[in-house]
Amino acid sequence: MQQKAEAPERDQSHAREPEKAPQEKPRITTTDPTTGRPGKSYDGHTAEEARAIAGAAQRAFESWRRTSFAERAALMRRAAEVLRRRRDEFAALMTEEMGKTLKDGRDEVEKCAFNCEHFADNAERYLAREPVDLGGQKAFVTYNPLGVVLAVMPWNFPFWQVFRFAAPGLMAGNAAVLKHASNVPGCALAIESVFREAGFPENLFRAVLIPGREVRGLIEDPAIAAATLTGSVEAGRQVATAAGSVLKKTVLELGGSDAYVVLEDADIEKAAKICAAARMVNAGQSCIAGKRFIVVKPVREAFERAFTEAMRAYEMGDPREEGTKLGPLQAVAARDEIHKQVEESIANGARCLTGGEVPDRVGAWYPPTVLTDVRPGMPAYDEEVFGPVAAIIEAADEGEAIRIANASRFGLGSGVLTRDLARGERIAAEELEAGMSFVNANVRSDPRMPFGGVKESGYGRECSHFGIREFTNVKSVLVAPA
Repeated sequence: MQQKAEAPERDQSHAREPEKAPQEKPRITTTDPTTGRPGKSYDGHTAEEARAIAGAAQRAFESWRRTSFAERAALMRRAAEVLRRRRDEFAALMTEEMGKTLKDGRDEVEKCAFNCEHFADNAERYLAREPVDLGGQKAFVTYNPLGVVLAVMPWNFPFWQVFRFAAPGLMAGNAAVLKHASNVPGCALAIESVFREAGFPENLFRAVLIPGREVRGLIEDPAIAAATLTGSVEAGRQVATAAGSVLKKTVLELGGSDAYVVLEDADIEKAAKICAAARMVNAGQSCIAGKRFIVVKPVREAFERAFTEAMRAYEMGDPREEGTKLGPLQAVAARDEIHKQVEESIANGARCLTGGEVPDRVGAWYPPTVLTDVRPGMPAYDEEVFGPVAAIIEAADEGEAIRIANASRFGLGSGVLTRDLARGERIAAEELEAGMSFVNANVRSDPRMPFGGVKESGYGRECSHFGIREFTNVKSVLVAPA
């Protein structure tokens, strides 16, 4: 154990503290998941630099909080224009750093632009004062910004995840500091450049390139008012613990093992295509991708055939080529972990209907994979498999299917496939334990609908008026006669 230094003598007025050695800047080099070759390198920030950036953001906030909604909206619409103008550039950057197909990248950038416009158009309405009837005295609720929000964001939707918090956060009058995933530093800096090019005040939105071990110190810094994280359950626990120790607000969007219930009256061909699309979004690397497909016994075999065929249609290909439906995963290590989950599930009795083998090619490739006869005790049943692997689970009837769907530590998204819309609505609205439940459609995020989960999928909401209010001070005001 390191001993404490002895207390100094009282008369130390002329003594000088030894100069601290400057911290060495970290160097971050990306890897192209398509080829496995090193990509671009970036200078990271030291812990001191990150705290200085947070302080600069806090100073920018003091002026920004007093701007009008009209001023904020004009700049946010310019951000949407910048995104659309640089769409191809940003899509290519996502492909380079985490393997997203160019089409998916362009779609993601467009979604970010729409999100910016949505909050530019609606923030003032979402945050309008709400009168309260107290029988004569004037009273109302108002929503004031909190300050600098630290966002710890993942690599899988490197633009959308950031703009999902940033557009409402800035429109609410907050500032933002982004700590992005270490494999997408170029995306982090590109997003910062969008707000700079759009004309937002200097330092209002900043990216810090720091390792995960430095996040706690940044959360504890007085300049940070609150934190939001999208990521793993373990990362969520760490951020919540750090923020809780200094009593700062958090919003967490964590893992998911989304269940889709396929009932006996479903259109099987249509259901299979919906479920395949749900599983294969972003090569299966999505918290809200469908992962467990719970099928009632009478239609299980028919669904297996149709679903396997629909999954095989997602052929692996170069993500830079138009028409590619399945690019590489984000890293070889991640691919190997997924394959381990598949192998362990098969060793415990699951059957592989397609895929399940690592391709003999350089890069982080994995084929569409369908496992059936999946039961408790298998990774495909119990864990989140973050890749193009689907688990088919048989249920005797609707009741058992719902019990299986809810018997998970996660509760992010869920789906119901049925021709009986009233039945599907009832199950989605009242039975499934998830933050989102869609009938005859795959779960997706939308700025107009609240987004978030329950149980170990996190807490708090993003998007819509629920999301923009998360990082505000919901203040009660009463004005009595003088």
